[in-house]
Amino acid sequence: MATDYARCAELIAQADGLLITAGAGIGVDSGLPDFRGTQGFWGAYPALGRARIAFEQIANPAAFARHPRLAWGFYGHRLKLYRRTVPHPGFAILRRIGTMLPQGAFVFTSNVDGQFQKAGFADHRISECHGSIHHLQCSADCTGDPGDIWPADDFDPEIDESECLLTGEWPLCPRCRKIARPNILMFGDWGWLAQRSDAQEGRLQAWLRGVERLLVIEVGAGTHIPTVRRLGERLKGHLIRINPGEPQLPEGKGSTGVAIAGGGLEALRAIAARLDQK
Repeated sequence: MATDYARCAELIAQADGLLITAGAGIGVDSGLPDFRGTQGFWGAYPALGRARIAFEQIANPAAFARHPRLAWGFYGHRLKLYRRTVPHPGFAILRRIGTMLPQGAFVFTSNVDGQFQKAGFADHRISECHGSIHHLQCSADCTGDPGDIWPADDFDPEIDESECLLTGEWPLCPRCRKIARPNILMFGDWGWLAQRSDAQEGRLQAWLRGVERLLVIEVGAGTHIPTVRRLGERLKGHLIRINPGEPQLPEGKGSTGVAIAGGGLEALRAIAARLDQK
């Protein structure tokens, strides 16, 4: 492992820009659930387990039509959880690495929790490919205008956590007054408004065009939903993959990158310690 961390330090020294790619696993050290497997999901939401409702069924726009209080019980609980969660110190380590490089850092994440913003990363340097729970849109898709994605700041959900039910008022679309939903790409979702995420993606691509020696540090991105992993594998540049269960590098990256079979915070602390020795 010492050799791996020495190699990480070398790759950081060679790079002029850092792309941080992150899946649900990066939040585990902050105390967030990653919903790994049906039993893990039902362990986090026992009321849904009793009803035998899988993640794919509740994280679905159809749930807001069938049972809006249950759907907002799930998403409202997550919104409150993410608001009170403090990002672990690994986020600060990634920020520090970014400040060492001429082109700085950009974040690409499938997470909808807003933890990178809370950790101090600039909003214009973050690409959230699945949207954000901190923004809302109409569930009835009454319009596709970009202005019809709005912040969820004024929504403070009241939740019966034992039953996973919203007990207070749900948010309404300001245009048609029908129920609002999170601006998140869900399963079976044809109504997601992608304009906000598309604009973020455009800024990411513009930044990448200015980077000559790219380094990708991937943290906690699994193969079940491989969007994050595929980006780091596809881009030119070196890849550091941190994952306790699926650290393997793809063909073509294995000889130049680093695979670390460990948790995000532990690995990032070890990389930081190696940088401090230089």
